[in-house]
Amino acid sequence: MMRERFSGKVMAVTGAGQGIGKAVALAAAAEGADVALIDRAEHVEDVCQQIRRLGRSAIAIRADLEVWQEAEAALRQAHSYFGQLDILVNNVGGTIWARPFADYAPQQIEAEVRRSLFPTLWCCRAVLPFMLEQQRGVIVNVSSVATRGVNRVPYSASKGGVNALTQSLAMEFAAAGIRVNATAPGGTDAPPRLTPRNSEIPTVQEQAWYDRVVSQTLDASLMHRYGSVDEQVAAILFLASDEASYITGTILPVAGGDLG
Repeated sequence: MMRERFSGKVMAVTGAGQGIGKAVALAAAAEGADVALIDRAEHVEDVCQQIRRLGRSAIAIRADLEVWQEAEAALRQAHSYFGQLDILVNNVGGTIWARPFADYAPQQIEAEVRRSLFPTLWCCRAVLPFMLEQQRGVIVNVSSVATRGVNRVPYSASKGGVNALTQSLAMEFAAAGIRVNATAPGGTDAPPRLTPRNSEIPTVQEQAWYDRVVSQTLDASLMHRYGSVDEQVAAILFLASDEASYITGTILPVAGGDLG
């Protein structure tokens, strides 16, 4: 029996053009949500059409969420289109390079932080005025168990920032009816990316550094496997739904027993 946990709700999903973000948007629409899809890549338009074929209202918004002005404009456009914003899922982020910290160039460190912390930071700030006006709202941030891991220190630091942001926002805005939680995915098998995070062909050394990340991810999981996109989506939508109405300030590991 199909549940409609999101009937009458508007959900904004960042990074909605592919991967976990796309799957979250489609699953939420199947459960009754109208959806604002935010991504910098053009294929977000295809996801928008898929949701409209499900009979739900949707808008595709192209934006670079690493930039405050674009994040603010994107959430303002979503609110203007629907007249409300009930749920925000912050999904943008991901490791660009995998290497020992001593081998990161300063500009690479900055790029990792811009990619995996600032979109969530900016979008949380941009959505708050609307949720405060409504005196209700739900934010689900997609963090990572890789806050403790090898060859990804800038990414780990960024996701540690997402966790701190999640917990502090939850404490600050609970009285306003706003819940803020995060999932912390482990390694996840996802379809090939339509827009790669890093278009450079890895050297033999770079591949070896990345292989160590994979080995550490599998070793840290009690199940010794990668998760599926559907397993990540289930946790995100649970926290986004009223089923989690008494949960806020929580970081939920979804990593086969790896707690980060």
